Amino acid sequence: MSSVPVVFGVSHVYVPVQSVARARSIYVDVLGFEERARDKDWIELDAGGTVFLRLVETMRPEHRVHLRLMAPDIDAAVLALMRGGCGLIEKATRTPDMTLAASVCDPDGHTLTVWRALTEDEFDVIPDLPKTLVWNDDADTLLKQLLKGVPALFRGLARRRVVRVVEELAACRSVVTREDVIRGFIRASPKVTRGRNRGPLLDAGIDVDRYQADWEAD
Repeated sequence: MSSVPVVFGVSHVYVPVQSVARARSIYVDVLGFEERARDKDWIELDAGGTVFLRLVETMRPEHRVHLRLMAPDIDAAVLALMRGGCGLIEKATRTPDMTLAASVCDPDGHTLTVWRALTEDEFDVIPDLPKTLVWNDDADTLLKQLLKGVPALFRGLARRRVVRVVEELAACRSVVTREDVIRGFIRASPKVTRGRNRGPLLDAGIDVDRYQADWEAD
C-alpha cells in the first residue's frame, strides 16, 4: 500500500448562514477571527489555525455545524457571544475528560462550544502517580503532597520526572519508602534550580538539612 496520504487534511469548514453580515458580527467582531477573502455571497475567515471557516449565505440554512472553540475564560466568552446574539444552550460545566465547556447557539442554529482544559488544581481527584514499583502508602501520600507545591502547568511533567528518579533510587529494594521520595524530590530538579524544592519539603515538616548530599549531587 502506498504511504502517500490521500489528503493533506481539513482546509475549510462551510457554515451556511442567512446573512453573512450578521454572522460576521459574531465570528469576526466577537470571536476575533480574521477575514481573509470574500465574494458576493461568502466570506472566508482564519479560525486561528490550519482550518478556515467559510460563511456562505443561503436563504435556508439546512445543514448545521458544531464548532468547538478554545477559550481562556469560558464565562467571558459565553457572555460576549450572548451579547452578540447567541442563545445559551448549556452553561459552563465540568466534563468527564477534565475540561470546562459551555455551549451556545448562533442565530443560524449552529452550535458553538467554548472550552478549556482544567488545571490540576481544579481536578476533583489527585492523579495517580505513574509508578512501576511497589510504594509504601506514606511515600505515595508524601509525594502527592509535595507536588502540590509545583505550579499546575508543570506538575504533570514534574510528577513523571520525580517518580522516575525516586524509583531509580529504590531500584535495589522491593518497596519505595518515604526517604526515597524526599531524596528523589530533591534530585529530580537540576542543581541550579534545586533550591526551589525546599519550600514544599519544609511545608511537609521535612528537615532539609539532613539531605545535604542530595542537594549537592550532580
